[in-house]
Amino acid sequence: MPNQSMDQVFKALSDGTRREMIERLTRGPASVGELAQPLSMSLPAVMQHLQVLEAAGLVRSEKAGRVRTCHLEPAGLRMAEDWLGGQRTGWEHRLDRLGGVLDSDEGKRS
Repeated sequence: MPNQSMDQVFKALSDGTRREMIERLTRGPASVGELAQPLSMSLPAVMQHLQVLEAAGLVRSEKAGRVRTCHLEPAGLRMAEDWLGGQRTGWEHRLDRLGGVLDSDEGKRS
């Protein structure tokens, strides 16, 4: 089910609040309270966003006592990065070929 996972990753990253959470977790693990602090939403809403990130494999969390700590899962981001890199390479080749065609057409006109 790689496509489903990829869909989940991009769906999770499509939301600005979740991207903000990911950005915060790039600096290290954080509790749910720390993630919620700069956001203007309820703790249950923050938990819903975290559930989406966890389901997509971008974040994992562990509970110790009353504190739930969240960690970034680089493998999920790497999968998206690899897909985007492949797309970028394909488009760069197409644009290079187009540039070659346009350059050769300019040479024919001169």
